[in-house]
Amino acid sequence: MVVGAVECRAFRNLVEARTELAAGVIVVHGPNGAGKTNLLEAIYFGLTGRSFRTGNDRDLIAYGEEGARVELELAEGGSLLAALDRSGERRHLLSGRPLAGDPGERPLVSVFHPDRLQLVKGAPAHRRAHLDRLCGAIWPARSALRRRFGRTLAQRNALVARIRAGLGSVDSLPSWDERLATEAAPLIEARSEAVEALSAPFADLAGRLGLAKAEISYRPRAAAGGDELAEELARRRGQDLGRAYTSYGPQLDEVEFRFGAKQLRRFASQGQQRLALLALLFAERAALLEAGRAAPLMLLDDVMSELDSAHRELLVSLLEGAGQSVISATETGHVPSASALRIEVRGGALTTAPTLRAA
Repeated sequence: MVVGAVECRAFRNLVEARTELAAGVIVVHGPNGAGKTNLLEAIYFGLTGRSFRTGNDRDLIAYGEEGARVELELAEGGSLLAALDRSGERRHLLSGRPLAGDPGERPLVSVFHPDRLQLVKGAPAHRRAHLDRLCGAIWPARSALRRRFGRTLAQRNALVARIRAGLGSVDSLPSWDERLATEAAPLIEARSEAVEALSAPFADLAGRLGLAKAEISYRPRAAAGGDELAEELARRRGQDLGRAYTSYGPQLDEVEFRFGAKQLRRFASQGQQRLALLALLFAERAALLEAGRAAPLMLLDDVMSELDSAHRELLVSLLEGAGQSVISATETGHVPSASALRIEVRGGALTTAPTLRAA
């Protein structure tokens, strides 16, 4: 799917207007503070119903307004609408009906933004959640694995806490150990296969961007087999009762990035972490295409500012191969594409220019 147009109302500083988009590369340019990132965020909000920048929904609503709304027109037909108001009420609709949880109902979206560096330098939970979403995108039949495991884990944790408080029987734990192991095994397998699919393209692109000997690896904290996992849960039962939570399983897994022999999250500079994030997003794109899925819509905020001309050309050549991408930049020449649609942003107002060769 391709987003054919975006229309915003009272979304941050963006002026209310309908703006035509196009397949391929779109360059959003203008001075700092003009609203370039706000446009990328609006597109993301329309696709997902949430922001990639803030956890406070009210930040999205323009000052003095009661609510914000973004509508995306899809090139293949239909529309996506996301709206919220200051009371907390939200809507997310696909062609007028509430959007279900099936990720196949909306375009896949991938974001490069400074806040997203948490994927490479933040807590393991960020990477686990991101990897599980990728698993569902590559293999839709596996999209519910994380949810099913999380529900069973929460129920076992609740039982462990009750037993510790003297309100339940330890005799009920073996069945929950088996149930948790049954849900954990396919999740571990999916994560392992996803990281394997990412490994080669991640290392290749990171190297081409200047991050030598980079690698991504999956570090499971539990046995892959259901029987072994259940046996280990049984062995740790006393420890779990003492702590009042489950201390073994894929809820503790790590996805690790390294360059050379060093952990990237601990020893890399912010510039190197930016390159790793960029390589990760393009590796995911490659894995999706290899699996026969559509290329994700790429939202790349200020991605070119720290790259030299050769690496800028590399990214543009990759993007022009498939899918739709929106790139923000202060200067149009930062995105060397002769075919890109160019949208200028000034004071929240959007102006579409004819296709121009980058200066």
